[in-house]
Amino acid sequence: MKADLVIIGGGPAGMSAAVAAYDAGIRDIIILERDKSLGGILRQCIHNGFGLHRFKEELTGPEYAYRYELQVRERNIPFKLNTMVLDITPSKVVTAMNSEDGLFTIEAKAIILAMGCRERPKGALNICGRRPAGIFTAGTAQKFVNMNGYMPGKKVVILGSGDIGLIMARRMTLEGAEVKAVCELMPYSGGLARNIEQCLNDFSIPLMLSHTVVEIHGKERVTGVTIAKVDERRKPIPKTKQYIECDTLLLSVGLLPENELTKSANIILDRITGGAVVDQNRQTEIEGIFACGNVLHVHDLVDYVSEEAEIAGKAAAAFINGKHANDKSLKLVTDGKVRYTVPQCITACADVTVYFRVADVYRDVRIVVRDGDKVLVNKKKQKVAPGEMETVTLTKEMIEGVSTDTLSFSIEA
Repeated sequence: MKADLVIIGGGPAGMSAAVAAYDAGIRDIIILERDKSLGGILRQCIHNGFGLHRFKEELTGPEYAYRYELQVRERNIPFKLNTMVLDITPSKVVTAMNSEDGLFTIEAKAIILAMGCRERPKGALNICGRRPAGIFTAGTAQKFVNMNGYMPGKKVVILGSGDIGLIMARRMTLEGAEVKAVCELMPYSGGLARNIEQCLNDFSIPLMLSHTVVEIHGKERVTGVTIAKVDERRKPIPKTKQYIECDTLLLSVGLLPENELTKSANIILDRITGGAVVDQNRQTEIEGIFACGNVLHVHDLVDYVSEEAEIAGKAAAAFINGKHANDKSLKLVTDGKVRYTVPQCITACADVTVYFRVADVYRDVRIVVRDGDKVLVNKKKQKVAPGEMETVTLTKEMIEGVSTDTLSFSIEA
């Protein structure tokens, strides 16, 4: 098969990119999705809070996804469901398979990677104890409760305070379970402030910062966990150990961009984001291969995913039409307090919104962007936190006037 544009992933990023590329004039598009329907992870996120930026109203996850699915269907953009992509090559050949077509390949002029992310599992944590039933990632428990109608357990401890963990603390409580505690290794929460307020404080669920699970008890089924406070090096303090009786442990300990296919195309990955290194068009180092959404870096709001996917969709359309400009070469560097930026480089003179996260909670600070000694941006913030994405917009005029080959991003008092 041949296609102008192949989009891998039919979640909010993939659908938004497809719509943007179609509206930019590309008609030969195909979306490949491994699940049985479009929508990605949003299908199991039945809570509200989506779409406030994008649609100026509060939607549930399935409602948000359905709005984009309608746009895909209205434009008659073809998609293949239950289709697993096995490989992509630097020459933009996609190998995939499903039960109807068998094994097939598509030669593409451009590819957009929108595979999303997966949860870090228990095996990556090295927690002492056996392997009893009752240990779930928060996303798995969310799918069981919201889509299958199964209750994972009745007495719950949650390790990690990412957004899915916070939302599942509320969900399990509403379904009748007792959430004993949410333990967080770091001295701050990894979730949005609104989720801490609405999911924990409103239900009097304790958030235990600088705490972790050091042992899981139980042979056939979890019977309890031992938690302990950690020191500044994140090492458990033996004197602070305490036992909590529970039958379920939910893990919300981070999301990992799903980049096995990206690796197979020999695309360079950023060691901090886990996603590809991209320019302002979300183009990877291989011309014609773009990345967007959680496969690029983990977002806290799906509205930002859609924004980023639109950038990738429009840029892919421009590439296919031969209108892709590269008239600049700027590298974005950080000071450590800013953990990373997306994009990591700028290759054209245009308005660019830079997304970034910080390494710790900082109060009364300035976000500063410098071209050598020249300050381009000096943005005051009362508080910045790792759980919430920050943005800075660089104008075309700023980029045209840059005299060095790097822009530095820093957090200053």
